[in-house]
Amino acid sequence: MKIDLTETTASKINKALVEGRRAVGTPAIGMVLTLVIVTDEENAYDALKAANEASREHPSRTLVVIKRVSRSPRDRAKARLDAEVRVGTEAGTGETVVLRLYGEAIDHAQSVVLPLLLPDAPVVVWWAVNAPLDPAKDPLGALAQRRVTDAYASERPVQELSARAETYTPGDTDLSWTRITPWRSMLAAALDQGPCTVTSAEVEGEEFNPSCELLAMWLASRLNVPVSRKVSGGPGLTAVRMQSSGGPIVLDRPEASLATLSMPGQPDRSVALKRRETAELLAEELRRLDPDDIYAAALKFGVERLGDGSGDQPSGGGNAGPADTKGTTAEGEPAASAHGNPARSASSGKKAPAKKAATK
Repeated sequence: MKIDLTETTASKINKALVEGRRAVGTPAIGMVLTLVIVTDEENAYDALKAANEASREHPSRTLVVIKRVSRSPRDRAKARLDAEVRVGTEAGTGETVVLRLYGEAIDHAQSVVLPLLLPDAPVVVWWAVNAPLDPAKDPLGALAQRRVTDAYASERPVQELSARAETYTPGDTDLSWTRITPWRSMLAAALDQGPCTVTSAEVEGEEFNPSCELLAMWLASRLNVPVSRKVSGGPGLTAVRMQSSGGPIVLDRPEASLATLSMPGQPDRSVALKRRETAELLAEELRRLDPDDIYAAALKFGVERLGDGSGDQPSGGGNAGPADTKGTTAEGEPAASAHGNPARSASSGKKAPAKKAATK
């Protein structure tokens, strides 16, 4: 069921939600959170589609905030709110409100969103495009327990990571970090196969891909070894190579779905390592709403590694060609064990006999 409201208010939208639920017989008690999506008109369809798919795992009230800037100076000064209320099959397993803000209402989006939040439920804000430099201080971000950005959607992804590190607040996360969860899980599991000491590592991937940078920073911060970045044609991450006391450990993905894991003394194994859709990434981030300390540690290590962030350059600066590598090390940080939840575990703080990678 879809209800269109023109020049409306938050109270009228709430009334339309109640009427819509009664019409389709859908109660609101099954929703677990409020997801606020900040996007533009061009990307609204894809963002809403991803949110609807993620709602199958996390039933939620989805509020899509679209800021419409009018070309006319007269219309630009006039505050106006249009809304589209969707319930039932039109809104996945929850309910959706598409908010289009005009004029002065653009500067007060939090005042429009606040009355529409589910009571006593967590709030997650996702900037599909054009995320603020400091999400926690953004008026909408201040309403949320979890703030999701995507450095890959920005024009200068590596510089965006440097800005994220400077303004990090517990609760911040980025989909570029979520994309490497399978890689981190696989590498941690490989190091758990037997005692070994990693002496160096290399991450291979696209030149300005923030996920490649984050994976290199994670390895350097957790293993306390030199990590180099090698540029490839992609797509995305293509390989990770680690030199250990037992021999080389290689996770190579020349294509987008299947990777090969090579370990000393063991036959090569084919492992599934596909590139995931936005809906899967969003669903993963909604599973836990507590601060991600491992992401914070990797991100803060990147401030020094990326230098002053004056340009989108590969790790260590310079214009790297396909065969160029740039080294980096983490100093003074202990190695962490890979035992525990490979998808989301934090470091326990205990020293391990071998240097292993800790997963998120």
